[in-house]
Amino acid sequence: MKQITLRGIPVDIERMIKREAERKGLSLNKAFISLLEKATGTKEKVQKRKFLHHDLDHLCGIWTKREGEGFTKTIEFQRSIDEDLWKNAKS
Repeated sequence: MKQITLRGIPVDIERMIKREAERKGLSLNKAFISLLEKATGTKEKVQKRKFLHHDLDHLCGIWTKREGEGFTKTIEFQRSIDEDLWKNAKS
C-alpha cells in the first residue's frame, strides 16, 4: 500500500509527530512512518539484521541538528595539530 489518508488525528499525536520530525530533521510523513515502525516493532527487526553492534544504538538520532552542529564546533580544536608538539615528537 503506497498511500493512506488519516483524518481526525488527535492533537497530542500530531504534536508528537511534529516533534519527532523536527528532532530528526525528517518530513512529517517519514516521522510518522518511523514512529509507526517503532510502535509495531518492524523497524527493530530490520535493524538487527543490518548492524553487527548495538551498544550505542540508544544514542542514534537523539540530537537535534543544532545540537550536532554545536558539538562539532566544540570539538574542532581537538582536530587541529599542535605544531610545537608535532615538532617535538619528530625529534
